[in-house]
Amino acid sequence: MRSRPLAGTTGPQVSNLCLGIMYFGTTVDEKTSFAILDRFAEAGGTFLDTANNYPCWLDGSTGDEGELALGRWLDSRRARDRMVIATKVGARPDPARGTRWISDDGDLGNAEGLAAKTIRQGLEDSLRRLGTDRLDLYYAHIEDRRVPLDETVEAFAELVAEGTVGTLGVSNHATWRIAEARRLAAERTLPGYQVVQQKHTYLKPHQDARFGCQRHVDDELLDYAGTQDDLTVLGYSTLMAGAYTRDDKPLLAQYAHDGSPARLRMLREVADEIGATPNQVVLAWLLGGTVPVLPVIAVSSVAQLEELLPAAELDLAPELRARLDAA
Repeated sequence: MRSRPLAGTTGPQVSNLCLGIMYFGTTVDEKTSFAILDRFAEAGGTFLDTANNYPCWLDGSTGDEGELALGRWLDSRRARDRMVIATKVGARPDPARGTRWISDDGDLGNAEGLAAKTIRQGLEDSLRRLGTDRLDLYYAHIEDRRVPLDETVEAFAELVAEGTVGTLGVSNHATWRIAEARRLAAERTLPGYQVVQQKHTYLKPHQDARFGCQRHVDDELLDYAGTQDDLTVLGYSTLMAGAYTRDDKPLLAQYAHDGSPARLRMLREVADEIGATPNQVVLAWLLGGTVPVLPVIAVSSVAQLEELLPAAELDLAPELRARLDAA
């Protein structure tokens, strides 16, 4: 599998595909989770993504499960030094704040947020669950406008200075907030966010689409990232839970608009021409953009992973990219 550095040339070298393990240890049982992780590593995958709240929304889950499952695999395979581990803080439910978690309109409800104390405690808890003493990439998971931005920036920077975190990331934030956080860090000669992870796929959401607390990669973010040599963009929900290839997985309402059928037809046309699957073409389209977007892939079986692995080395000819972009 091909690889590239995060954060320009200052971050760790990572595989072109990042494996998300949101449901590992829960709806994806541990035996299957370990088999997927084993195959990903065997194929040259090195980049693993989780969060301190995965999957807290399932009945009976606390949010510990994803990190604990990954920690057990890392330990059993003695794989920690071979993997780049990313986790997140900010979206875990905090019972002290009340009973309502994040609402559909993006209100934080009782999400823990991004206060300095929360960021530090979140890291300590994540390190314990993962069974490691250092995190390669640590994300601010969602926006928290209840806390001054400079407090959040300084709290993350302290962890880098102490050596417990390598690279800083930000997810589900407005572009102007990302830019402002980076400006504050630079102004104070502190390490700042160098990785952005937002929802992104080949289909475009309609112009009024809302995703609650989640943010979609848009032209503004790509324009900004294209001017920042030390900023890497990642996309999650890249394959829309199988909606590109499975009839039982309808498009989310945000993508169900008049422009999507033509884009889907072009995707399938290009896939047929080059002997690839639509999923592989989506991932290659993300990776090969003017501003590359590294895909976070989510699978629940080794067979699903096997389909996606070739995308890490699939190059789309300029003419094919132009047709995909114009559809």
